Amino acid sequence: MKPIWIVDDDQSIRFVLEKALAREDLAVRSFTNPRDVLIALEDDVPQVLVSDIRMPGGSGIDLLAKVKQKHPELQVIIMTAYSDLDSAVSAFQGGAFEYLPKPFDVPKAVELIRRALEESMRESVRDERLAEMPEMLGQAPAMQDVFRAIGRLSQSIVTVLITGESGSGKELVAHALHKHSPRATGPFVAINTAAIPKDLLESELFGHERGAFTGAQTTRRGRFEQADGGTLFLDEIGDMPFDLQTRLLRVLSDGQFYRVGGHNPMRSNVRVIAATHQNLEDRVKQGVFREDLFHRLNVIRLRLPALRERQEDVPSLARFFLQKSAKELGVEAKRITDASLSQMMHFDFPGNVRQLENICHWLTVMAPAQTIEPKDLPPELQSITPAAVSPVAPIIAASVPAAVSAPLPPAAVVEPVVTAVTASPPMPLDLPGELLSTAQVAAVPSRWLADLERESRSLLLAGEPEVWDTLTRKFEAQLIHTALDMTRGRRIEAAQKLGIGRNTITRKIQELGLDD
Repeated sequence: MKPIWIVDDDQSIRFVLEKALAREDLAVRSFTNPRDVLIALEDDVPQVLVSDIRMPGGSGIDLLAKVKQKHPELQVIIMTAYSDLDSAVSAFQGGAFEYLPKPFDVPKAVELIRRALEESMRESVRDERLAEMPEMLGQAPAMQDVFRAIGRLSQSIVTVLITGESGSGKELVAHALHKHSPRATGPFVAINTAAIPKDLLESELFGHERGAFTGAQTTRRGRFEQADGGTLFLDEIGDMPFDLQTRLLRVLSDGQFYRVGGHNPMRSNVRVIAATHQNLEDRVKQGVFREDLFHRLNVIRLRLPALRERQEDVPSLARFFLQKSAKELGVEAKRITDASLSQMMHFDFPGNVRQLENICHWLTVMAPAQTIEPKDLPPELQSITPAAVSPVAPIIAASVPAAVSAPLPPAAVVEPVVTAVTASPPMPLDLPGELLSTAQVAAVPSRWLADLERESRSLLLAGEPEVWDTLTRKFEAQLIHTALDMTRGRRIEAAQKLGIGRNTITRKIQELGLDD
């Protein structure tokens, strides 16, 4: 990891931060003025830049502007005295990650720098993956339809609504729409409105002022400000709380909003792309989604089909994912027989492309030989009757250009269908429940209840104390562990899947010692 650069003419500030970061095993390089930083940037780039605002020989705000011009991905923290809050606003408008008011608490300063480091690492991984991966794979007519739609929209910044089942690649299509638009040089900012608690979502979208609520120790830019000049992707828009829909409608109408706790109107020049797996027309009829917001979002609609609707692309996608999994794990890519691909093509894939990717990752780890035969496939794929499977000729994976120039059609709604390569987390070694066959799912309840009966009977006969508490703790621990495994450790998402609150899951994790 590259070092953190500290820019401040005050030796005591540099000394304190250098020592604090050294204790965290973080490399540091210090500068006394912006001029030396700009010279150093010719040969190197830091992981994070922490700069004062007022220094002899230059302004931190000017330094921020010059740094962002050359390295827009670099996370910059601006240090400022309380009297410099106006300058802090300028810092945010210039793209600063956060500001650090002086005098500051050292542990909180280190925590803020850690957050910037994490964001920097995430951006690096995301950029690396995007650079290595083709945009989309597929030869089905439905894929060509979406390519043409993206091409027609390539010179437009019109609002787009993407619909489709979970795992079908909605965010990837949003990335393509951004990349092939006039805003391609601006930021692409994504937020899943269903994954953030209602009381935090408003702050995430619109930002907040310092002191707006308990814990708001600094001013924070929201996603609309972060996406200024670019694209904001609102995933799972159908789950947005009703009261926030009103605020979103106003931003879409006149580009104006207020930070939480703020009194000065902010303006944001953002293109909005929304996505949902739900039927918004039905949500409107149920009274849980604003009709005027629906019409504001439903300017151009792109529909992504389920993978089962375009099974001819399964072979090319499977080969691609096997290559991708092998590269991620550092092993030789496995080959898959035509018979195995034929069997895959007759599976419904309820989890869509994401499920196919997870299965390929599982095969990379679990298949015993370098060539994947039908007998090596997961149980739910082996349950397909042989009569339903016919041989398939090898299909060569191809990356099709995502932009096809064509004028916008006169119709207000374009409805192509698409399957896309999705960058999803790998599947655990044990098959998750959604990959079990119907027969297996039906058999699960009787098995685990029988096991529970045997375990409880054994403990009761042995006279073990606190049998209730012992088995309850095991039950809760297994539920939480499984949910966290499926969500890759994301507690809020795990709590939502379990149907409990985020505070409950945090408390249970501590009580059960699952943090260890």
